[in-house]
Amino acid sequence: MKMTPFLAATALGATLAGSVAAEGELNLYSSRHYDTDEKLYSEFTDATGISINRIEGKGDELAARMKAEGANSPADVLIVVDTSRLKRAKDAGLLQSVDSEILEQRIPANLQDADNQWFGFSQRSRIIFYDKDQITDPPQTYLDLADSKYKGEVCIRSSTNPYNQTLLAAIITHDGEEAAKEWAEGVVANMARPPQGGDTDQLRGLVSGECGIAVSNTYYFARAMRTNVDGVSDSIDQIGWVFPDQDGNGAHMNLSGAGVAANAPNRDNAVKFLEYLASDQAQVYFSAGNDEYPAVRGVEIADSVEKLGKFKADEVNLSDVAQNIPAAQRIFDQVGWK
Repeated sequence: MKMTPFLAATALGATLAGSVAAEGELNLYSSRHYDTDEKLYSEFTDATGISINRIEGKGDELAARMKAEGANSPADVLIVVDTSRLKRAKDAGLLQSVDSEILEQRIPANLQDADNQWFGFSQRSRIIFYDKDQITDPPQTYLDLADSKYKGEVCIRSSTNPYNQTLLAAIITHDGEEAAKEWAEGVVANMARPPQGGDTDQLRGLVSGECGIAVSNTYYFARAMRTNVDGVSDSIDQIGWVFPDQDGNGAHMNLSGAGVAANAPNRDNAVKFLEYLASDQAQVYFSAGNDEYPAVRGVEIADSVEKLGKFKADEVNLSDVAQNIPAAQRIFDQVGWK
């Protein structure tokens, strides 16, 4: 029997409350590098009695470690940022399917792996920022970034960046490989400089005048509004933003997601942890603590995120998008996107 969202939430509370007696431990491999996540972990331990042993590192490095450890890996849960890394972990046989009514009901279907090997727990939108003084007619769609009138204006990260890989894979999913290649060629022709740095560096490029348009995830900008980010916050009023494709597919969303490790020694605790990440309590904290959008619909978002305004999100199935990531990397290589 399928549970209603209300029953799913009630069951989630019962799961967490009832698991105190179980206690034990959880071995977490995480590529999330945010100090604010400490509260997420401590509150899970307080609610369940399950202690968390955490190993942090870059997503692909953690996956390589799990692969080298093989059947003896102590990992119970792998958390990584972006759909591309979740796909690589799945393809490497590092994750296992999870049968959880709570996750099925709480996490939207388009943010789940088709085989339930990974689930998205927080979202970021990859949008267009621009220098208000320099650009009076900013791009309104992703495809507009390839318009020749923006030649020499665009700052964007490298083709090895997972956020860009997933964005191009989404364009392939919607429009096909030929259109995606044409777009990538146009963006390369419009670059203000060779790809360099992280998302915050693209925003700094606007402030310095090196570029008029930048592509970045929303939470980097929201953080600069909320806290002092060097090279961005002092000039925040100079920067405008556009949620692309509002008359079409909607703004692209990428994920922070997790799955249960294939050889998890504490599998039951691992499933409890994923279910906890889907709770209202944890979902609110993803937004309040790190300026992200919750994966669960209807959950309150942080003031810093709310200031960006309402928008239409692309609800394409990210499991389908994941299948096009290899094609995206091939196109990047073909068009010379460094």
